Amino acid sequence: MSLSLFLHVLGVVVWVGGMFFAYMALRPVAASVLEPPLRLTVWAGVFGKFFPWVWLSVALILTSGLHMLMKLGAATPHYALAMLALGVVMMLLFAHVFFAPYKKLKRAVSEKNWPAGGAALGQIRMLIGINLSLGLLTIAVVFLGRALT
Repeated sequence: MSLSLFLHVLGVVVWVGGMFFAYMALRPVAASVLEPPLRLTVWAGVFGKFFPWVWLSVALILTSGLHMLMKLGAATPHYALAMLALGVVMMLLFAHVFFAPYKKLKRAVSEKNWPAGGAALGQIRMLIGINLSLGLLTIAVVFLGRALT
């Protein structure tokens, strides 16, 4: 169980920590110092490097989490089920970001269609903000749930 927990937390740290850095540090600086063509190109490159790590994190989180839930069986606490539900919503949101607005962003950058790229980046920013909030909420649910049981 300790290996599963380690892999689970590692996946969460990479994914939620990456979203926190991108949303709270990189985004405001990029928006204030980079012109749209360069900003969109940078974001397409950043996501191109970060998203494979998110896919790996999703795989680690899902497999390790399901493994730990199976070990708990009928004794699964409610906070763990809440974590599962929130995590699945986050994974679905990420899959949507990857297959829809990120795909549009890459196409817009390659075609130098900056208005379309800006619209796609705006969608990504909103969805990452939601996912970051859900990730932080999930962490709070788990720690508060453990403390109260």
